[in-house]
Amino acid sequence: MIQFCLVGAGFIGPVHAANLAAHTGARLAWVVDLNLPAAKALADRYGARAGSDLAAALADPAVDAVIICTPPRTHSPIIEATARAGKAIFCEKPIDLDMAKVDACGRILQQTRTPFFVGFNRRFDPTHRALHDAIRAGEIGRPEMLILSSRDPEISPPDYVAAMPYGIFYDTMIHDFDMVRWLLQDEPVEIFARTACMLDAKENPHRDPDTAMVVLKMAGGALVHINSSFRAVYGYDQRIEAFGEKGMLISGNQQATTVERHGRDGIRRDPLLYFFIDRYTQSYRRELDAFVQAIAANAAPPIGFDDGRRALMIAEAGVQSAKTGVPVALSA
Repeated sequence: MIQFCLVGAGFIGPVHAANLAAHTGARLAWVVDLNLPAAKALADRYGARAGSDLAAALADPAVDAVIICTPPRTHSPIIEATARAGKAIFCEKPIDLDMAKVDACGRILQQTRTPFFVGFNRRFDPTHRALHDAIRAGEIGRPEMLILSSRDPEISPPDYVAAMPYGIFYDTMIHDFDMVRWLLQDEPVEIFARTACMLDAKENPHRDPDTAMVVLKMAGGALVHINSSFRAVYGYDQRIEAFGEKGMLISGNQQATTVERHGRDGIRRDPLLYFFIDRYTQSYRRELDAFVQAIAANAAPPIGFDDGRRALMIAEAGVQSAKTGVPVALSA
């Protein structure tokens, strides 16, 4: 039984806490948050201990692993402290927003030989996985184009946006950058990005980009297009199209049911699942299971430090391109 400390009781923290509680090979032992009442409320739900001091939880010899769910700018000191305490790490993306801090974490992880996993949960979505496997099996031959649509139904709260400028790259499309590398098993060598503010000042008071398009050129020659928006009024829009010399593969949107209602007013279907927690419920469970299995088997987690670093590198280059209006070269 792998015993976990969860750091960060807000937003995605309760999702991981619930999945830990439901997992037969894991147990939630601690919840740590600077907001002690929030930590206590979540911990009490699952019979865990609560605290506001990470050091106390890391000093507990029963704790085997830590899940980091705090804001990205706080990740690096938590990673370093956890690695020095000898605990395995599951870190929500991105590793951090500062590449120098990410590299410092990398050195400590290497020195301490700490198992490290980055939460790119979309790799564990069954439909995306089936598309990945079909590409690997050669069903479309050589991939020539990849198109990813990643559109949220709403923008994050203003304080969250203010804490992460260009979050559409660092918080949203960073998932797509990882998916591109995973699906094509290739690295981008060039990125060109354009952004816009389509929401009004009430919805997006900080005027941070809420709409973006990116074109990537891969080392193997394939071209990739990623589009992202924070105004998909019809639901959480997540589609991938892989086009190759022998055909095309599509991973489509998901609805609560596939029932079609035919009547005089036309054909009606269920709306799209509204947000990422609904759309990727299975993938969050499966990524945790993959991490637990790796730790139990003393094996390397399936998504490691280099994956997280490369996704951040692409995001940084995308922001640079968006700001300058010119393509940016990337090292493969």
